[in-house]
Amino acid sequence: MSVAIASPAESSPKRAAILSAGARLFMGVGYASVSMDAVAKEAGVSKATVYAHFSSKEALFGAIVGDRCSAIAAQAEELASQAPSAQGALRELGRLWMRFLLHPDSMAIHRTVIAECTRFPDLARAFYEAGPARGRIWLAHRMQEELRQGRLRADADPGIAADHLMGMLRGELYIRAVLGGPAPDDAAIDATVDQAVAAFLRAYGAAPESSGP
Repeated sequence: MSVAIASPAESSPKRAAILSAGARLFMGVGYASVSMDAVAKEAGVSKATVYAHFSSKEALFGAIVGDRCSAIAAQAEELASQAPSAQGALRELGRLWMRFLLHPDSMAIHRTVIAECTRFPDLARAFYEAGPARGRIWLAHRMQEELRQGRLRADADPGIAADHLMGMLRGELYIRAVLGGPAPDDAAIDATVDQAVAAFLRAYGAAPESSGP
């Protein structure tokens, strides 16, 4: 399954051009080296136009991350709503999410934040709020829906369950990729997701109904 992480269509072509230009520059030369003047030049708009859409470089970076996450969330919602079981839904979500995280563009953004977070705490905050925090909220809501449908344990806490699943997915495979290791193939990703989902459902899955004596 391929994963497209392009931003959703925007009502303003100039905003879309600024987002695209900013993403290319941030991933190409790093956060610190990019100025709003450079973004304006790359996007073919004025600096005033850039600031009309984004109040700061941190806001622009956050919008780039947020748009990518929104595109994936829309795909995830469709996949989860069509799955006939908790196992099927979580497998589809896990595979989509892992392919998104392991995409070269996502890797480049993550490495940029890690490299610059001590010098630019506002960058780290913008990234977290637009990406990981938003993803956690979405997954917690998804867990709440699984709970409502009786597909998870009745006493499961949706937020904690979401944290546990995300933690199991972002394990050794992801750490090695972030640190510059070889990109995992589809078989490795699928195996990681299947193992994480199986462990998750052993802990949180609803017990099968008894068929009686």
